[in-house]
Amino acid sequence: MPTKNYLEKALELAREAALDDEVPVGAVIVHDGKIVGEGRNTRERDQNPLKHAELIAIENAARTVGSWRLIDCDLYVTLEPCPMCLAACQQSRVRKVVYGAKDGKGGAICLGYHIYKDPKVNHRFEVVYEPNEECSSVLSQFFAAKRRKK
Repeated sequence: MPTKNYLEKALELAREAALDDEVPVGAVIVHDGKIVGEGRNTRERDQNPLKHAELIAIENAARTVGSWRLIDCDLYVTLEPCPMCLAACQQSRVRKVVYGAKDGKGGAICLGYHIYKDPKVNHRFEVVYEPNEECSSVLSQFFAAKRRKK
């Protein structure tokens, strides 16, 4: 399945999050062409700062593959991972992270956290920005609606 299709699935999850008044971020983890984990933000519902889409997807993928080591797995996420989520990618040993929208205020890469390529860490991985207008749009629309409600 092409990258675009994995980001489309992540976008479905992001839209579900928006319907629940959660910041619309969705993530899927793929192993051998099959989605083995998925997640969407649930911080508001669960009142838990750790309930980011990426962390939920990582947890579900680890359960599915039967190991915390997601060595041959790729993460597709609608928004650039925050520092916590990028560190979780490093800890879970993902092979690659692909994201569709940049996050200039909270994204690890935009903020200069490059743990994914730091030669001092024990696991490095590829990070790819694949600009996706829909990934940006779902977030823009969500926050515009929030501002209108105020």
